[in-house]
Amino acid sequence: MTRSSTTAGAFQEARLPVQAKLAAAWASVMFLYIYVDYLALYKPGVIDDISVGVVHEFDTGPTFVALALTLMAIPSLMILLSTTLPARVNRATNLVVATLYIPASIYNADGESWAYSYFYGLSIGLEVLLLAFILRAAWTWPRTTRATAGRDLAQARV
Repeated sequence: MTRSSTTAGAFQEARLPVQAKLAAAWASVMFLYIYVDYLALYKPGVIDDISVGVVHEFDTGPTFVALALTLMAIPSLMILLSTTLPARVNRATNLVVATLYIPASIYNADGESWAYSYFYGLSIGLEVLLLAFILRAAWTWPRTTRATAGRDLAQARV
């Protein structure tokens, strides 16, 4: 067995496009939403409340189900939109949606017992960190210079 006398160099950093970072962050938000909702089912009384048509003091009628679907569909669609919208619209959409979802995430702790404060603190903390990452990535979206933009536009027309 022979050993190489050269040492390995530093790892090469892969440069991901902002769109890929945003899509990955929205996918992470969705995984958290799913697992937090799933794990919340283990709290005593939650399934009993669901079976009689109550979730977090709301009746589980058609309005609740439609609003819950909307609340979850938007981040799901943001995964797709983050990879397909033009940069200017993409940036604005991510800034608006992530900003609106921070209070929605924090609201999940409303009315919960202190016994589950660690669970909700951790889950909401992680969601808010991901949303802050989305805001930062969208806010700091790299801009092209006028000369580069003109060249890119000319190449796109060819």
